[in-house]
Amino acid sequence: MRWNSVYGKLLKFKRSNRHITGTIAGCAILLSLVWIFSTYQVLLSMTTPSQLLTDPFLQMPAENSVRVVWFTEFAGSRHTVIYGKDLNKEVIATTTQLSRTREDSRSQVKGQTKDNLIFTQPTIRKIWRHEVKVENLILGERLPYYVASVREDGEKIDSAVFTLRSAPSEKQALKILLTSDHQLMPMTAANLEKVVETVGKVDAIFHAGDLVNIPDRASEWFDDDRGGAFFPCLQGRARYELEKNDVKTVYKGGELIQHAPLFTTIGNHEVMGRFSMESSLNEQLYDAYPRTAAQQLYPTEDETGLKNNSFNTDTYEEIFTLPESHKGRKKYYAVTFGDVRLVVPFITNVWRIESLNADAKGRYREREQDLNNPAAWGYGQHIPEPIVKGSVQYNWLEKELNSPEFKQAKYKIVMFHHPPHTLGGNIVPAYTDPVQIIERNADGNIQAIRYEYPKEADYIIRDVVPLLEAAGVQLVFYGHSHLWNRFINSQGMHFLETSNVGNSYGAAVAEKPRKVPAGYQEDYAATGNPNGLEPVMPTIAPILDENGQPVPYIASNDLTVFSILETGAGVVSSYYFDTRLPQSQVVKFDEFKLKVPAITQQ
Repeated sequence: MRWNSVYGKLLKFKRSNRHITGTIAGCAILLSLVWIFSTYQVLLSMTTPSQLLTDPFLQMPAENSVRVVWFTEFAGSRHTVIYGKDLNKEVIATTTQLSRTREDSRSQVKGQTKDNLIFTQPTIRKIWRHEVKVENLILGERLPYYVASVREDGEKIDSAVFTLRSAPSEKQALKILLTSDHQLMPMTAANLEKVVETVGKVDAIFHAGDLVNIPDRASEWFDDDRGGAFFPCLQGRARYELEKNDVKTVYKGGELIQHAPLFTTIGNHEVMGRFSMESSLNEQLYDAYPRTAAQQLYPTEDETGLKNNSFNTDTYEEIFTLPESHKGRKKYYAVTFGDVRLVVPFITNVWRIESLNADAKGRYREREQDLNNPAAWGYGQHIPEPIVKGSVQYNWLEKELNSPEFKQAKYKIVMFHHPPHTLGGNIVPAYTDPVQIIERNADGNIQAIRYEYPKEADYIIRDVVPLLEAAGVQLVFYGHSHLWNRFINSQGMHFLETSNVGNSYGAAVAEKPRKVPAGYQEDYAATGNPNGLEPVMPTIAPILDENGQPVPYIASNDLTVFSILETGAGVVSSYYFDTRLPQSQVVKFDEFKLKVPAITQQ
């Protein structure tokens, strides 16, 4: 018997015995049944693996509706959401199949290891997505729900019972988790487990990109054998074993998105490169190719062919139900959630290595072996979706920042992936289209191909930030560099990077400068924030360096960090947990308040 069936029987008992439940004896019986039900649920969760690929999770809440989504590895004959105070309402799901999810020789799933290969080359993995729009909800009312999927052989598989509700009212005080860069990193499960232990259930999750490492590798989303895949971590079903100081601790993540909607943005790890059923999925990720170059190389290809020969975000867009802009679709969007207007541009570039070695297809150069083969060029850290002034996305952003929905919102928040300000390594070079410089000898033969990134042409700093300042944005939230630091400008706009979730690549300080080229036209910053603002020192308990001095960042592979926006007070609080001390307490180390214009305080 599934545990939600026990819950259903409990509800039926309550309805059919109302004359008893009003008495002391009835209450005692009901409480006993609740205890039995709870105990059964815990035991079952420990002993019975779910046959659904994921628990259900919530997407795109509206005034009187919310979407419920889940995944299976079978097409099935019927998929439904059962919900309501008495779990007596049922809605049939719409089912689609993911088109690009695969496994390969580097997948760690289904028992595959280096010595026991199952997927010797990229292999399609059939996964089905089920979605229900639960409608006619009462504003603010939270209801129980579960999902049920029926296999082709007639076997019915139920999820546990969770809760859902429509979008919150403007006056409702909310707790929103700000997170990014999960990527199956070692401390991600611990991080999300501590979120629930510290603040309880949240009302929404804002994720600033880099959800996984390889978006077309199915197991990274669903069931990686290491126990830290994306959905399990956010659903409290992870089983990631973290060893620190010879002590092993298994973390399960947090039961979050079954009860709260997830809003995401595209990071560089959501952009897949040129499609292949032969080369590894890792190679394909880093083989993203500019669309304009693909059009020159493959002029006869249709739109699908050009996409397969350049880049795509198909798996990301197929997995999530998000608000859509007219031309950007799910790639960039804006949404109102309570008294927050969240604006999500698509601001990321294709990551390239820093190396200047002859064999590096890097951010600053092409490999020597590829000089006469344009099809093998990497084109530097090129930008998939333009946001330069005058582009389609820039015009959308400008229009959104002038919309009534944005202007009337109490909290105006913009979330994207690439940092405008950071001490991290990934802010260099500037966020701009690479300028290709081809050096030839006297015979006209190519000797070198390198790339420059003019700092004065940084699209985020030059074009986007002035728009945000003029519109009164209070918080810009982003990730990418795997550390925590924050900044504030002269207009009082806060910049928060809280991406030290699972690991860190460090802060670019004197002891650990960025790897930047010498002898190039541009002067690339080896340390500090190249865009001028100084980092803000944490207000409560900053971390101390080896000399006992406080530092304005956390860049640690032992401390994992998360941040919570509480809209009731307009406060953003940041916390860290020391994974070397599993029994230690979570520490709140920083807090700041968002400035609310007087006109929206009324």
